[in-house]
Amino acid sequence: MSYYRSTPPRGGWSGDSIGLPVVTPVNRNLMILCGVMFAVQLALRLAGIDITPLLGLVPVAVVHGWIWQLASYMFLHANITHILFNLLAMWMFGGDVERHWGGRKYLGYWFVCGVGAGLCVTAAGAPRHVAIPTIGASGAIYGLILAYATLFGERRILWNFLFPIKARTFAWIVFAIAFVSSLQEQGDGVSHVAHLGGMVIGWLYLKRAWRVGALWQELSWRVRRRRFKVMPPNDDDRWIH
Repeated sequence: MSYYRSTPPRGGWSGDSIGLPVVTPVNRNLMILCGVMFAVQLALRLAGIDITPLLGLVPVAVVHGWIWQLASYMFLHANITHILFNLLAMWMFGGDVERHWGGRKYLGYWFVCGVGAGLCVTAAGAPRHVAIPTIGASGAIYGLILAYATLFGERRILWNFLFPIKARTFAWIVFAIAFVSSLQEQGDGVSHVAHLGGMVIGWLYLKRAWRVGALWQELSWRVRRRRFKVMPPNDDDRWIH
């Protein structure tokens, strides 16, 4: 459960009041889509049909042209615990980010992080001919956690429903866990590369590092600025300003 005000107090955010996360249209529709796809998975599984190899993210399949998996894998989940935790995270963090940015930017960012995480998984797995599917919206959600911490870093959330910590601190903790876990041998059934990739891609997006032209312009401006000289005031004509 989040521990914050859902509406800003007079004078700005203090981050010290209890409030429930808001439900916004785009985030709600994404959650519904995840739920519907999970229901379809269960129904087909009962019929003996597994759509995970088709819609899950299989690195060797993506490099052979099955690029739709970079998006479709986000809407599949392994079990009820998996989808409930992901939906809980979307509910906790997504609403206020969407209200701050607007639905269009929020949706774009969500897909950028999710697809970016999928590309990271593909880049890590394809050279080793990995054919195990990756599923779940966690890559997008980890990017969402980063965005939330960037926008509302001083707000307090309940980590593990027990410990109140700042959103910025929480983001650093989950980043550190994902980073260390991604360096270890994968045997826990969790795609830590997707988690780390979602946050890294989200950071690059928020910093606009993908806009090479904009970065070059900013660098050029910084170089030119160093050539400017501040001239001392001329007291000969003190009435001209």
